[in-house]
This record gives sequence, C-alpha cells and structure tokens, in this order.
Amino acid sequence: MQKEVKNLSSGLEDYLEAIYISHINNEPLKGAELARKLNISRASVSEALSKLVAKGLIKYNSYEAIAITQSGIDEAMKVYTKHHTLEHFFEKVLGIKKAEASENACKIEHIVSQNILDEMQDFTQFCQKHTEILELYKKEKLNK
Repeated sequence: MQKEVKNLSSGLEDYLEAIYISHINNEPLKGAELARKLNISRASVSEALSKLVAKGLIKYNSYEAIAITQSGIDEAMKVYTKHHTLEHFFEKVLGIKKAEASENACKIEHIVSQNILDEMQDFTQFCQKHTEILELYKKEKLNK
C-alpha cells in the first residue's frame, strides 16, 4: 500500500529530484554522494532521507545505495517536469542562458501553479511553431 504524499518541502523535492536523476541515469547513489552532489552536510542529508523513507518515496539504509520507490518516481517526475518546462521557457522563449535558466527554474519549480506551468508550456510550443513571433520579439527588444 502506497502512502499518500502531502506537500513536500522545496528541500525534499530537490533531494528527490537528484535521486531520480541518478536513478534514470542508472547511477547508484549513496547518502554521502548525495551530500557532495548537493553541497549539503551529511547530517542534513540523513535527516532528509529519513523523511523521504517515512513518506514511502525511497528505501534507504546507510550501507546501500538509495532506492527510489514507484511513489518516489511519480513525485520526482512532477518536480523534474516542472523544472524542465520552466527551464525550456526561459531558454527558448525568453532567450536566457542555460545556467541562469536552470538556476531560476530550480527556485520557481517549488511554487509555480500547474495552471501557469501549463500556459508556459503551451506558449513555448506556440512560439516554436510560429518562430516569426519570437523573431519579432527579439527585434523589438533590440530597438528599445
């Protein structure tokens, strides 16, 4: 039986996303490696991993690699999709460089509503189909 996941904190979402990325890349990940990857203390990582275990999102003990559960995958995919939708919008529509787009997507992914995210995704797709709109926008910016 899966536990119902109630609102994860932005920090727990970041941990879960990092674990998910390691999972999809078939890279076993231990707590100490996660701490290094996120530049966070091992104690903080241990506390966060305990919370993720309690929510049924991962399986973990300090001697083995972190295993993400199906519930964890489902939750992580939501965060991962939000991040990439935002990043794609910032890069492709607004012309923001990847590093800045990714950094801001990571901050905003935790608070953006699904409605706004859907609209951003639709507008990004619209702009990709109608490249003349983006060209007009870029031209207008240059003339300011």
